Amino acid sequence: MLVLLPPSETKAAGGDGPPLELDALAHPELTPTRRKLAEALRSLAADVPASLSALGISARQTAEVERNAALFDSPTAPGLERYTGVLFDALDVCSLPAPERSRADARLAVASALFGLVRGADRIPAYRLSGGSALPGFGGLRAVWRPVLEPVLQGADEFVVDLRSGAYAELARVPGAVSVRVLSESADGTRKVVSHHNKSHKGRLARVLASAADEPADVDGVLRLARGAGMRVEQESERALCVVVPA
Repeated sequence: MLVLLPPSETKAAGGDGPPLELDALAHPELTPTRRKLAEALRSLAADVPASLSALGISARQTAEVERNAALFDSPTAPGLERYTGVLFDALDVCSLPAPERSRADARLAVASALFGLVRGADRIPAYRLSGGSALPGFGGLRAVWRPVLEPVLQGADEFVVDLRSGAYAELARVPGAVSVRVLSESADGTRKVVSHHNKSHKGRLARVLASAADEPADVDGVLRLARGAGMRVEQESERALCVVVPA
């Protein structure tokens, strides 16, 4: 099973690993694209105003540009520990016992505008690049990643659960994947799509799927594990699930 996670804009600082080694990351077929984007992002960092514009951030976030400038020099950390925020707080991989953490590293992958796909144990530095960004000389990242990333994901002989958000799902389509959305239900039965806090529930689901001793191979397996963990999950169609939470 492969569970695709959205990344976070925020990244944990520091790390205890050596500087970035692109050749050491999983899915080496992505290395040429990773290298081109990483070198372009580092070069762009020399022009702070241009970086702020391309990244869609304000002058108060200049530290993010500094991170990009040090992309090949700063320490690295495992991908599942580099990303922060609501989803990754709920996932909380650092609290998993060793056998469960090993399963999480093998089953989880984070969609990345810079690296395409980051597996759990891939060591990466802190950086700033969003799925909706456009780098000078490259344009939109969907056009950059789709030709190389889609074959990797579509060629994987794994059951895929796709928890990615819109911009990152656009970087590569996975036709056979199971999608998941989160709905809140009020006392009268009315349901609404959950926006920001959907990440917490997706993080909880990812933790359940990643740490389970029995790896699910289909939708029924996902439903069984999620419901066994106390989550209310319904099947909307053959390849679509929804997590239902109280309003």
